[in-house]
Amino acid sequence: MYIVHVASECAPVAKVGGLADVIFGLSWEHAIRGHDVEIIVPKYDCMRYDHVWGMSVSHSDLWVPWFGGSINCTVWFGFVHGRKVFFIDPHSNDNFFNRRTFYGCHDDVMRYAFFCKAALEFMLKSGKRPDVIHCHDWQTGLLPVLLAEVYQHHGMGAQRVCYTVHNFKHQGIFGRDILDATGLGRHDYYFSPTQLRDDHNAAVLNCMKGGIVYSNFVTTVSPKHAWEARHTPQGHGLGGTLNAHQGKFGGILNGVDYNTWNPELDGFLPCRYGIETLDDKYHNKDALRDRFWLYKSDKPIISYVGRLDDQKGLDLICHAAHYALSKGAQFVLLGSPSNNVIYNQFAHLRNQLGQSVDCHIELGFNEELSHLIYSGSDMMIVPSVFEPCGLSQLIALRYGTVPIVRSVGGLADTVFDKDHAHADLSARNGFTFNDLNNQGLESAMNRAISLYYDYPGHFRILMANGMRSDYSWNHPGTHYMNIYDLIRHK
Repeated sequence: MYIVHVASECAPVAKVGGLADVIFGLSWEHAIRGHDVEIIVPKYDCMRYDHVWGMSVSHSDLWVPWFGGSINCTVWFGFVHGRKVFFIDPHSNDNFFNRRTFYGCHDDVMRYAFFCKAALEFMLKSGKRPDVIHCHDWQTGLLPVLLAEVYQHHGMGAQRVCYTVHNFKHQGIFGRDILDATGLGRHDYYFSPTQLRDDHNAAVLNCMKGGIVYSNFVTTVSPKHAWEARHTPQGHGLGGTLNAHQGKFGGILNGVDYNTWNPELDGFLPCRYGIETLDDKYHNKDALRDRFWLYKSDKPIISYVGRLDDQKGLDLICHAAHYALSKGAQFVLLGSPSNNVIYNQFAHLRNQLGQSVDCHIELGFNEELSHLIYSGSDMMIVPSVFEPCGLSQLIALRYGTVPIVRSVGGLADTVFDKDHAHADLSARNGFTFNDLNNQGLESAMNRAISLYYDYPGHFRILMANGMRSDYSWNHPGTHYMNIYDLIRHK
């Protein structure tokens, strides 16, 4: 099968969040199964070009219709760790992707509307006719609209679209100017409530809604989150549209790249280990303590690794640090604040606890250090407000680090409580809580810390259960192939 992913990110060349990892992992899973897989992304000036091999011009004179005129583009090609990637490079005074940033510009919707148009124009002019075009998040929501309303009439009538929503919070709101720019026109038609009109503001249009309405199948990144998006506020206003299209909507859990996240292969670790050599994990615990000058004792290390933004349950993360120390545990945090307010909040926490020999707060991102923390910790907290899939808990499980999570989204689909889960005993791998408050978090942390101290053999069983879990791209790769086959033959 010929598959083309169109996305705003691809790890490691253009990575902001989990979307980039999905493009990287899923494309490789299908490629090693023998399918022809390509990726189309913008050519940002802030990309990691050191991860692109053999960069060369694929299409030197691509003219993309835009506002009644056209913009000339160069399309580059290169290999990203074996993945075939095309980079759209527009030449105009707009400098769409030469901003030294990926997102956060006042005209983001215009930038990515152009990207959608350019990606289709490139496929049209270069003769590419994929069986499936797989689009991701709001940035590519207009591509299935353009395909159905324009490009299918110019030789692309057989292409099918799978559209994956990674985060419902950001939807790409826009007005009539985008319709004029892309050549869609017909304002009244697209402002229909069954087309692109936003479900809560009749004066604007919605990229993500366009992707949902016009795609052949829509997924989000876990089964639980698919239900949440339809029936709770986590759909961020799109629940009605999702319910109207529920026959083509479902959740597929993301995977983890076990070539990167595998304690048996991990080159960042002082000591590699597996289920049969689990005692070697504690050499990494010693190394983590040495790195942060933590006191060496029999205390468990509880950690948090990841972005620090409102989605992640910031107040609960801060409370977890204090509670861990009060219950005879150590606490380590490696977090990248999303704004200055959050940075100051955790800088204050660092000042409060920085003198403790049982705590270390590290603000920023460090790839090598994250591997050491995953391997050296006994437990990891993920107290998210919402979590479409989550990556931290999946990595923690692979490293024998017991997750303590709030039971939402993908966290609920992957972490099964030691005491309360309906799952078989061999599948129980962590601790969960439901209530978004300190009491809920404390109940789970207290049970985890108590098990560590009072029943170490039982705690070790949880560690091994987690390490046996298969959250590779194997299963989601199969699920997506089933969807591709379904929409190809409709």
